[in-house]
Amino acid sequence: MPVPLVLPWSHPLDGLPLTVSTPSRWAETALDQVDELLVDHAHCEQKAANTAIALIGRFPDQPGLARAMIALAQEEMHHFRQVLDRIEARGGTLGKPLPDTYVRELRAWAFRHGGGIGPLGDLLLASALVEARSCERFRLLAGALLERSGDEERELGTFYLRLADAEGRHWELFRDLAGGAAPAAAVARRLAEMTAAEGAILAARPLEPRMH
Repeated sequence: MPVPLVLPWSHPLDGLPLTVSTPSRWAETALDQVDELLVDHAHCEQKAANTAIALIGRFPDQPGLARAMIALAQEEMHHFRQVLDRIEARGGTLGKPLPDTYVRELRAWAFRHGGGIGPLGDLLLASALVEARSCERFRLLAGALLERSGDEERELGTFYLRLADAEGRHWELFRDLAGGAAPAAAVARRLAEMTAAEGAILAARPLEPRMH
């Protein structure tokens, strides 16, 4: 008799600031094109590391930011290598990244809508939401894969289970860093505004084998 699958969350949005869920069929759509999914995922990890380094260069005097971003960039590059290993083990190559319109639109919304918490604060909250969305989607992938019977699929599911935990820590890191750039009430207000915008951006996107 199979052992019931028990995941460390009751809903993929548990503990996340998101208000709009990814459609449940996204995971199956993505896993039907797992090679394309892994390539997009690898590029997301590299871009996350690049973002961390760019924040250091743009805001070098922000207390605590440089060390936090160094650690984050190292972890993101480790994840990038892990995903690249999987791509190459499947006989694939990294290829060129597709434009990340999700991230671009989220940052553009913050730029267009004033009354935020400054350039650093808004960028930190945008990154927090990107990490939160990645966490939700990793949870969806983990759940879908761990329900399957193949050893390779279940091993990949365990991998995404671990990465979901990491992305959950990352969104909290960016939120907490934003708290060092602006008063708590202002951060909470801006996060609510950006969360609503993120939900609208997500809802307008097609279902594709992509992380965002």
